[in-house]
Amino acid sequence: MKEVLQETNPLERVSVLTTEVSTGTFAKVLDYVIELTERKTSSYVCFANVHMIIEAFNDSYFQEAINQADVVATDGLPLAKYLWLFEDIDQQRVAGPDLFPVLLAQAERMGKSVFFYGNTTEVLGQLQAKALQDFPQLTIAGSYSPPFRPLTDAEDAAVVDMINDAQPDFVFVSLGCPKQERWMHNHQGRVQACMLGVGQAFNTYAGVENRAPLWMQKNGLEWAYRLYRNPTRLAQRYIYTNGMFLYLVIRLYLRKIRNKELLPV
Repeated sequence: MKEVLQETNPLERVSVLTTEVSTGTFAKVLDYVIELTERKTSSYVCFANVHMIIEAFNDSYFQEAINQADVVATDGLPLAKYLWLFEDIDQQRVAGPDLFPVLLAQAERMGKSVFFYGNTTEVLGQLQAKALQDFPQLTIAGSYSPPFRPLTDAEDAAVVDMINDAQPDFVFVSLGCPKQERWMHNHQGRVQACMLGVGQAFNTYAGVENRAPLWMQKNGLEWAYRLYRNPTRLAQRYIYTNGMFLYLVIRLYLRKIRNKELLPV
């Protein structure tokens, strides 16, 4: 079934380093995610940024988890710039925090149900209250905050049963990268819904965290805002992943220039 879904995927896949990302407008990504719920099959959606690309570059299993997703949206602006530089593709940014409320609105309009998985019970409570305030007719099939430890096989099976018994169309997952992508990959075929790893979107939508100012979002500087807000937790990660991504891009660009110079006139 996975092969059939990929064959009918209208979003072309293009490589960014070792990761295949989906190209297409925000509207096309939205339409295809809705289509995945219409098919009533198990599927999952990732939102790729520099951190995810470098994680996949360094970890072949994680790379497989991302490349097997039904959609790998270009969450980070540097990825959109990469596609323009190397593939001549004018790619829109399709960020999880932007798509999340749009999907809630679509779910309300179309009578689809949602399930929230991950984060804390406090955030889930605020998230559901905000969602129902914005979308009073939205059907929330359920929510679950897993413990901060690996679940046993029995616990995991019980969680899968709980989600499937609720019969949601969307399962929004907020565990952070790379944990949420691994979770979706491991549960593809078991959770009978469209899973979306939206990460920080739970916090920003619920009002627990402020999102970066719009000018920073438009210029690919959300990472800098998050670093400013939480330097202790994020400094080492951003210095490494952003530095590694920049190094690899420069190396590829220099190779591209050299190959052009070697072409016969």
